[in-house]
Amino acid sequence: MREIVQQTPRARLIADEPGYLRAEYSSRLMRFVDDVELLIGADAVQVRSASRLGYSDLGVNRERIEALRQTLAQQAEAYSE
Repeated sequence: MREIVQQTPRARLIADEPGYLRAEYSSRLMRFVDDVELLIGADAVQVRSASRLGYSDLGVNRERIEALRQTLAQQAEAYSE
């Protein structure tokens, strides 16, 4: 997960502890900062992604987490082959 986060554009890894990652993502245009936390367990990854400002992020956090999930699934599939 660490590598996936670090390869994501405009991501900055803030905390990297066993089973836990915290990153900040900045938006392309306005440079708003979103917080993403990943709690990594043996069977699942719990995710929290939230905008720091405003009431709506226009779906950006959901899209980001879906992209992370898809990348993780592709890597897991590649390892199983």
